[in-house]
Amino acid sequence: MSKRSESDSVSRRRFGRFLAASGATVPALLAQQTAPADPARQNPTPPAPGNFRRPLAPDVPPFAGKLEFTRKDVAPKVEPFPMTQVRLLPNSVYHDAQEWNRGYMGRLGADRLLYTFRANAGLPVGSAKPLGGWEQPENGQRSSELRGHFPGHFLSATAQLAANGDKDAKAKGDYMVEELAKCQEKLGGKYLSAFPTTWWDRLEKGERVWAPFYTIHKIMAGMFDMYQLAGNRQALHVLEGMSAWADEWTAPKTEEHMQQILTIEFGGIAETLYRLAAATNNDRWAKVGDRFQKKSFINPLASRRDELRGLHVNTHIPQAIAAARRYEISGDSRFHDVADYFFYEVSTARSYVTAGTSNAEAWLAPPRRLMAEWKLSPNTAECCCAYNMLKLARRLYSWNPDAKYFDYYERSLLNHRIGTIRPNVGATQYYLSLTPGVWKTFGTEDQTFWCCTGSGVEEYSKLNDSIYWRDRDGLYVNLFIPSELDWAEKGFQLRQETKYPESQTTVLTVTAARPGALTMRLRVPGWLRAAPTVKVNGKTLDASASPGSYLTLNRSWKAGDKIEMELPMHLHAEAMPDDPGIQAFLYGPLVLAGDLGGEGLTEAHIIGPNLRVGAPNTEQFGSPLGPVNTTPPVPEIEIPAFRAAGIDPSSWIKPADKPLTFRTTSQKKDVTMVPLNTLFDRRYSVYWQVL
Repeated sequence: MSKRSESDSVSRRRFGRFLAASGATVPALLAQQTAPADPARQNPTPPAPGNFRRPLAPDVPPFAGKLEFTRKDVAPKVEPFPMTQVRLLPNSVYHDAQEWNRGYMGRLGADRLLYTFRANAGLPVGSAKPLGGWEQPENGQRSSELRGHFPGHFLSATAQLAANGDKDAKAKGDYMVEELAKCQEKLGGKYLSAFPTTWWDRLEKGERVWAPFYTIHKIMAGMFDMYQLAGNRQALHVLEGMSAWADEWTAPKTEEHMQQILTIEFGGIAETLYRLAAATNNDRWAKVGDRFQKKSFINPLASRRDELRGLHVNTHIPQAIAAARRYEISGDSRFHDVADYFFYEVSTARSYVTAGTSNAEAWLAPPRRLMAEWKLSPNTAECCCAYNMLKLARRLYSWNPDAKYFDYYERSLLNHRIGTIRPNVGATQYYLSLTPGVWKTFGTEDQTFWCCTGSGVEEYSKLNDSIYWRDRDGLYVNLFIPSELDWAEKGFQLRQETKYPESQTTVLTVTAARPGALTMRLRVPGWLRAAPTVKVNGKTLDASASPGSYLTLNRSWKAGDKIEMELPMHLHAEAMPDDPGIQAFLYGPLVLAGDLGGEGLTEAHIIGPNLRVGAPNTEQFGSPLGPVNTTPPVPEIEIPAFRAAGIDPSSWIKPADKPLTFRTTSQKKDVTMVPLNTLFDRRYSVYWQVL
């Protein structure tokens, strides 16, 4: 920073002014470089020695021409175990979150979820009460142009519950598919939506409309998941009809017109079309998916250039996932490079300490200028973005099982995802704000339905999907979550018992095994200072592995074999890349937050009314867009600044009398720090000014 505060303590308002005063301006445009003309073409006389300039190849974008699809599958190096083979054990935060979410989903009646679809198709809606918020129908009040998106999310989440053995969820999902098929039939057999086709005329003409393809994609993805995970073949029929409609609507458009259409958020529709092409072995759907490749986004990434500044984040992460899926079914390395570089750049240059990315739903600064972006608004780290970045990390890991992907995955899962579902209620957040003095805000029971409400019900219905992975030699243990694995094909069963991260140990017990060698690889987290201690059947192994890699155990396992791995945690600081004086603190993989108390907070601050009713986008789109942390008013509080007693934060941040609880020492105002994912109904700070 250019200057320091005169005191160790500043109010939240003064802190904001302090940040604003320290920011440097950033040029709005980047200078463009052009290759010099070839002198040999200008002058046939050979140039003098030392002045020869070699002709340069023309600068042609990687995706210059029309995309041509040819099927060529790329086999993954590793695959996650199906959710049917992995079960979460009780008495863990993961199992709790799963059950809170299941309870919330169970309270939403199927006929309420179907209301706007039936109304749009001209079918009776019965006595069901419509949902509100982003699912608000046209009933004399202002309606939402995203209506229908949440039932699509709900179908995906329901399919995942069904894959986990929930028979009630499967029955509910099957009923919804059957009723949505009736709506589709009434609308002509292909089109299925909760809004009229006139909105597509507006999109085609370039008039204002709020993301119709985004909404259609959620429904299509829900149908695909009901087919693939819940075994519902009618869902496949509905999806193929919707895909045929998308084909017919987009086919007459020129590429220039489609590229203009793609400036309006369209979600991951290409990904679902590529998945459908692979599942049905029908290239038609992949070719339709190619019409949803946004050239202005994928061209720079394929050339390993970060031109993300100013883009809406959750519009584009699904496009990177679609690029990854396109590579997997075509072998086209350009799409590999798009997904690979995008993940690298976002995860290393555009993510906060929680692994969350975005501010006010966008990337507002150049790469590695997080401080400059952070001070612009409190609306950091949209939850949808975290959800979709985890999906992308899974795809890249399947290509290259590098432990770094699960270091990222673990940090996001622990700090951004687990702590953004409200205990016992199941409501979820929109933003995980990292502005000092804020608190967590959550959606309502049935009058919100943000995009993040939808990705939330998906997230917490599949918390068992990435713990264990496999290849031809054996299995990978990537997450330390109490769970059971049943690898039925090999007659191998494994039980993992741990209270991690509260405990620094995980224990894996083989509960069934056939004769013969099988390889087990244990992730050694990158945040460790040294190789962990590992015991097999009580005997310490002589060999280990360095942090950020895997410990490989190859042996003939038998029932009762036990592996114990110690994961000693330590305090460490992580500074803003563009201001080392603004720091966050972690204990192992856990981001710590200062508990600033709950003074002045009421339920009205935490649930429901925290909507931007009256913001410009409300007038544009007819729907409130998300939570804020400023109404009703709350008392202003002091945000302490710290004076570090040394480079090692453990020299002045000490363990308190409860697990995972710490307290600063010798400060003008000392603060208790706890994991961010445990703080609810309290004000907090994650980033601090450290003098």
